Amino acid sequence: MAVQFTRLGKEIAMAVKEGGPHPENNSRLRTAVQNAKAVNMPKDRVEAAIKRASEKDAKGYEEYVYEGYGPHGVPVLIETATDNTNRTVANIRSYFTKAGGSLGKTGSLDFIFQRKSIFRFDASEELDVEELELELIDGGLEELYVEADEEGNDVVVVQTSFEDFGNMQSLLEEKGIEVKSAKLERIALSHTSTNEEQAAEVLKMIDKIEEDDDVQAVYHNMD
Repeated sequence: MAVQFTRLGKEIAMAVKEGGPHPENNSRLRTAVQNAKAVNMPKDRVEAAIKRASEKDAKGYEEYVYEGYGPHGVPVLIETATDNTNRTVANIRSYFTKAGGSLGKTGSLDFIFQRKSIFRFDASEELDVEELELELIDGGLEELYVEADEEGNDVVVVQTSFEDFGNMQSLLEEKGIEVKSAKLERIALSHTSTNEEQAAEVLKMIDKIEEDDDVQAVYHNMD
């Protein structure tokens, strides 16, 4: 949870730097605050992150994506937010190298991972999913389905293209739907098969990467 709060704090900071400290006028910040609320990040911590990012001497973060192949040729894509790119790339390279993998060039995995906009919100008895699906076409809807969250509650998942993030966000807001999370995620277009032992090696490397403070998200395409 602490790691998750740190990542959300960075996202809030970058959103403030990009569009100002007022969520009503800053869609990226509004999204970051929504995501923080979804994981029960304390309100005072969210407000403190916004205030801290608004200060003139506030630390700035840059976003970088690193791509490579882990053990057994499994593609791994890493999103980072850092104030020291030299440190970050050195750390990421070492994780791959120690695991027997290799860091690749930017864009080398574009044929495997596609960036999509993913929105999640609670399903309710009053919500007609089939009718909603038709109404969201104007927002760029590509896919809509219902899944269970960690508590076993039904959650509606809406997927659009990367470019339609803002359109769908605005449409859901117009309909008064309270979004639990709104994220740009990497969806694997193909998959790599591994056995149990091989998968454990890859996941061990990913766990190490996810412990890095500069890392925001890690994606792989294992079955």
